[in-house]
Amino acid sequence: MKKIAMFVGLYLGLTGFAMAATGDAEAGQQKSAVCAACHGPDGNAPSDMYPKIAGQHESYLFKQLTDYKLAAETGGEQGRANAIMQGQVAMLSEQDMADLAAFYAAQEMEGGSAPEDVIAAGKKLFVAGDESRGIAACAACHGPRGDGMALANFPDISGQHAAYTKQQLELFRSGERANDLNNMMRDVASKLTDKDIEILSQYIQGLY
Repeated sequence: MKKIAMFVGLYLGLTGFAMAATGDAEAGQQKSAVCAACHGPDGNAPSDMYPKIAGQHESYLFKQLTDYKLAAETGGEQGRANAIMQGQVAMLSEQDMADLAAFYAAQEMEGGSAPEDVIAAGKKLFVAGDESRGIAACAACHGPRGDGMALANFPDISGQHAAYTKQQLELFRSGERANDLNNMMRDVASKLTDKDIEILSQYIQGLY
């Protein structure tokens, strides 16, 4: 519980990721044609290999795009390494990224569903964590419904494809994804078992 309180106190004090450019959603829509191939025309990715980004917090989307661009510029040594996204953002300007973030943030995410047999265990781990294993509650930062916190740059994870959430938790656990502030997600994920990740991923898919 002390760790949860520490995380909440730390991030409530943040003002969020400052966007240097003001995004224009209409301009973002015009620039989104290439993105639609994986994320769908409105950010609701038809394939669970790719994340739903519709309705995601604008500042979080902008941060991820800039992290991908940083990875492209540093050969993956910094930022968020992903071969596909590094190629997509390499030629984007800061304004392009701000516009795309504004467009997708303005869209509405389509909800998902969770299997009945994971709801009880998933809710327990999501809402309360597991103090005996030092696992902080997901809800401490993402909220009980998974809506996240825009000012602290915690993403909205509600309704996200289970396969994508599972992949990201595994990447955080292995350290392959390392663009989380203060190792926060890597610390939590390092304590999760394969079963924990499977249950949480499916439970989160049903939050909306």
